[in-house]
Amino acid sequence: MKYLLIGLLGLNSVFCQETLGELEFLDNKMHDFFSSDAKIEVLASGFKWAEGPVWVPELNGIVFTDVPNNKAFLWKENNGVKVFLDPSGMTNHAPHSTNEGANGLALDSEGNLILCQHGDRAVSRLKKESFNIPEFEILVDHYQGKWLNSPNDLAFNQNGELFFTDPPYGLQKQDNDPIKELGFNGIYMWSQKDGIKLLDSTLSRPNGIALSKDEKTVYVGNSDSKKSVIYSFDLINGMLENKQIFFDGTELGKYRKGLFDGLKVHSSGIIFATGPGGVLVIDKTGKHLGTVMPGKSTANCTFDSQENYLYLTATNVLARIKLK
Repeated sequence: MKYLLIGLLGLNSVFCQETLGELEFLDNKMHDFFSSDAKIEVLASGFKWAEGPVWVPELNGIVFTDVPNNKAFLWKENNGVKVFLDPSGMTNHAPHSTNEGANGLALDSEGNLILCQHGDRAVSRLKKESFNIPEFEILVDHYQGKWLNSPNDLAFNQNGELFFTDPPYGLQKQDNDPIKELGFNGIYMWSQKDGIKLLDSTLSRPNGIALSKDEKTVYVGNSDSKKSVIYSFDLINGMLENKQIFFDGTELGKYRKGLFDGLKVHSSGIIFATGPGGVLVIDKTGKHLGTVMPGKSTANCTFDSQENYLYLTATNVLARIKLK
């Protein structure tokens, strides 16, 4: 972890945690979430592609992944960062063309860690009592007898049904990889009772996924430079209906780095979506309120249990910014 030494005239020198980037305020509502002088703090660095942050109350910290290095890490306020899982998602369970590990993470209602595993081409469960001695339990790895591509991100509803995306990013040649068995990149729902159900196969690169607080809407980021948008779907009787563009980032993408990736819904209903420029803050009507701009391509974000901080993974760092 890096620190800057700051000397102030007439005062003792103090150590201050490294900060990066800036905040963009496009609407007064952005001030409801961030002070104008809020800083993006670097908590840990040195990763190849940090992803999938999730707050784990059982551990009182953030678990996140480093996808290319097939590892997951745990960061805690007073302990810093340490390796949490090695490997995290490539254990030779499936035919694979890369050694990439876990990507998106989530907790189920019992506090177990659920992982989208690229190399194993599966969604797996790590029971909380097994955190110290990891044993992955495969929940789903096939659709209609064919291997999934590389599950990427996920979200639960209140009934415990799991929604997840399955782009080809964990395959070396992506859509053209010879081991890719499915002819599309899907959005799925899975439950222990009913198994896997395909909800949509029309998106080129379905990535981050989240449900609105009333669970009537599903948001999905499409990480495709040719169609850089967030879609919304009406969730009706367990099916996705009325697909429409919720937010179009095409113009932003012409002068800012990043594609739509992970996204989370705040308790207020505001959407925090990683995309061009950083973490875009978007209201329920699709209005862009502002952006948390770390100056790096930003993969994913999450909140702690009390929503005191927004945590984000941006290229090689884990960072956070204070929320009001």
